[in-house]
Amino acid sequence: MIFFNWFILTFFLLTIGVLTFKMFYFKNLYEKEAEHKKILQATLKDAEILIKKHQIQLQRSLGNMNILNDEITKLKNDVKAVKSRNSQYRIENEQLKRKIKELENKIEALL
Repeated sequence: MIFFNWFILTFFLLTIGVLTFKMFYFKNLYEKEAEHKKILQATLKDAEILIKKHQIQLQRSLGNMNILNDEITKLKNDVKAVKSRNSQYRIENEQLKRKIKELENKIEALL
């Protein structure tokens, strides 16, 4: 009977020890999980802030790109206009050269 009581007491103490160990183990895990959750939340907030900053920078860059594209389009149109004027001047220049040659030929024919 003493052995049986000793066995039950030992079993009871071991059970309490195992349960106490599990309780502290899971409490420690819970605390670590809560700490990791706080860290992740802070990291998420930092990431959101960085994303917003980059979005603002991208919007500014896109605005600048639109302005630059408009300027490039204006410059292209100006270049086309200059080329058009140059081709008109070339045509006029060629016509003047022909008239000069015609007049030189007439002068030579008269001499």
